[in-house]
Amino acid sequence: MATLRGRKVLKPTAYRAVQAGTDKVLLLMCDVHGAAVVPWDLNDRTVSCWSPPSPEATQRVKDLVAAEITLREAEKAAKSAEKEREARRRAPGDETYTAAALAAATQKHLDAVRRVRELERERQALLAALGKRRPRPVVRAAEENGGAKAALTLAEQPYEVAVHVQRYAAGSLRDAGKTRGYDLAESLVDAGQLSKGMNVLQQWQLTNPDGTVSRIWRMAAVTANNRALARLDIFGVRPEHLVTGMPQSLVSLPKEKSDPALRLLSLREVLNRISARLNEASAKPETSPDDPALRAGKIATVATEIVIGCNKPVALEHVLRSLNVNDHLRGIQPYNEDARLVALFATLVDSYARQSLLAAALAEAFPSARGVDLLDLLGVRDALTANGPLDPLEPLVPAGDEASPVVLRDIAVRAITALVFPEIPPPSGLGTGKRTIRDTGRFWPIVKGALQEPAWSQVTAKTAGARTRLWSAAVAQLFLHRGNILSALGLFGVEETKKGAGQDPRSLKELFLGAEAGDATAWAALVRRMAPALMHAPEPFITPGQGSEAGEGRRGVRRTPSSALASLTLAYASKGPAISRPLLLAFAKSVLAHPDATQPPIAQDSGRLACYGERHLHEEEQSAITTGMVIVPATDGQPTAYVADKDWFDETFPVELGRSAPNPAGSSGAGTGSPVSASDPVSGSTSHGEAPPEPRERLDTLRRELPARVELTGDNYQRAVDSAHILMTDFEEARRLRAQLGEEALPAEQRIEWMEKLTKARAAAQASVTTLGQVEALILQI
Repeated sequence: MATLRGRKVLKPTAYRAVQAGTDKVLLLMCDVHGAAVVPWDLNDRTVSCWSPPSPEATQRVKDLVAAEITLREAEKAAKSAEKEREARRRAPGDETYTAAALAAATQKHLDAVRRVRELERERQALLAALGKRRPRPVVRAAEENGGAKAALTLAEQPYEVAVHVQRYAAGSLRDAGKTRGYDLAESLVDAGQLSKGMNVLQQWQLTNPDGTVSRIWRMAAVTANNRALARLDIFGVRPEHLVTGMPQSLVSLPKEKSDPALRLLSLREVLNRISARLNEASAKPETSPDDPALRAGKIATVATEIVIGCNKPVALEHVLRSLNVNDHLRGIQPYNEDARLVALFATLVDSYARQSLLAAALAEAFPSARGVDLLDLLGVRDALTANGPLDPLEPLVPAGDEASPVVLRDIAVRAITALVFPEIPPPSGLGTGKRTIRDTGRFWPIVKGALQEPAWSQVTAKTAGARTRLWSAAVAQLFLHRGNILSALGLFGVEETKKGAGQDPRSLKELFLGAEAGDATAWAALVRRMAPALMHAPEPFITPGQGSEAGEGRRGVRRTPSSALASLTLAYASKGPAISRPLLLAFAKSVLAHPDATQPPIAQDSGRLACYGERHLHEEEQSAITTGMVIVPATDGQPTAYVADKDWFDETFPVELGRSAPNPAGSSGAGTGSPVSASDPVSGSTSHGEAPPEPRERLDTLRRELPARVELTGDNYQRAVDSAHILMTDFEEARRLRAQLGEEALPAEQRIEWMEKLTKARAAAQASVTTLGQVEALILQI
């Protein structure tokens, strides 16, 4: 502190401001106790260990905690039964009585072991339903007197859940730190902490077993998370005890009665007890140099920086994440590949936002969006990086479509694809013979700068592979079950990396109607939309390249992700007995909706489901049926008694099915939206030079496809009517404003040109009305 004009103020050397993009954070520099800071759960190095937050996932964590408590009790009962059995086995006495008691004890032990196995299977099923991860803790800015402050707070959670989540966070951070090239704890013991870390005040709200709520403030390490965890290990303190209350029995004072049920919530009291115990031990001459008391001496006091201000407290979490990413990307510790790519994608999105081009890029990728100007760009950033719900993407949904979770996730994947693989303008094509510089548009330089890529003309397969891995890691964050990000390798090549992904602009509804109506391009685009869900399913259908390139006899049939997508795409034109269009459409709908399932699938006949590849195994050896699994559809689209897995996928869509495609990975195309006739040479029913179908088969195909074509036509006409209404409204506003401002009329030539265009449009509309009348008459005849 310093005195200035009679007022006490902070010295200029006691604080500093940090810039994070357009935001600023004010930091207080001070010294803190070495055991006073807990690791931050939201460290970007452990981002791949967390799944997107949802009420269903939170409830599953509670069920998992309850199952683990029940399992521990059952294990204790099994050990007690085992001891009782051993005691009966060695007990002397009457043989008849001893034999009966031993048999009863043995049966009790067998029942207890069987109970433990059942509970362990239930626990494993809950873990599988969580994708072997935990939902990311959701923090928000703390409020005081109705305003947001530069501190964070968590929602209320039960005490047991808080302990479980904190243990999981600390374990994930330890696993991420194993790649460090030296022992961090020994480094701290030897030289102390040489660099400052950044901390933020965060509040944990715990619901105690008696119903009371404890609100505990702690400092969380935004940066230097690994050092904060290592310091706690040196002090012998567990992170969950700091945030949920330290058991008094672990830090009891001399001559103080130990109470296992008492938890100390005051951090000052906890640190005083830890220091008193260590000071007492270090004062003894017989204390060895390896004693925790002497090891903690170098980090008893640590220089740090505490967040005490932010120009936008509501966005504090986003600002701190950016600082954490920037600090780690410049560091020397090896990043986990998934976490590094997610951090790079967050940097890319921030680059778009910093140059005020995020909305423009999304507007170009979604030409039929409801209203790009209504986007909450901060919410969009959180949605695309899986740090918030997908609701801010709702303005990108086409008018008339429902903003369901499936649609919003599809919008998020398309937005990520557009940002990672932006479209560039076509070449001018002047043909002057002079050397010209290729115009790469507004968006490609952002990607080049954020990802530090070479010039556009030097993009190679290596660049395409790196960009594809970035896309795969960013998309994987949207799914509960996170598959291998290498499953996407080969889906984007040099062409897409240089010129853009070339996404089909149609919505999911249009693609499903088009595929039902016989449009092969709609099905090809739908397969591309399904690709992320095929990779990140509870039973993944697409995995990284499998098999042997040398021969099928060594490691099985060679299959790459591109091969899997090619087979699924060409199955639309296949006439195999096990493949039908109702099967394909039912499978596509189930795959796209599986991340939103809240309950495990149930067999129609109330029987027991089993994975297709495990149908011949014993019931105890089969995998548990968990939330998000997809039931195998029959040829008529109805569910069967099996769960779809990779064995079923590879058997139904074999490698041979996709080998006839010259370029299986690049068949997405920007469809025109018009159905392809089954008699057309490029149609699925006459591809590969096949003979035209029989009349009865052709009639069945038309009866199956025409309802979807009718609906597509109705949607197209509704869009035309809406467009005409908007045009009339805008012209009416222009006429009113001209009269209000007294402006002169437009030139006659321009007005005549507009009227001629509208006359042609009206004539086409009137001609189509006649055609629709003829269609109505034909409907009565089929």
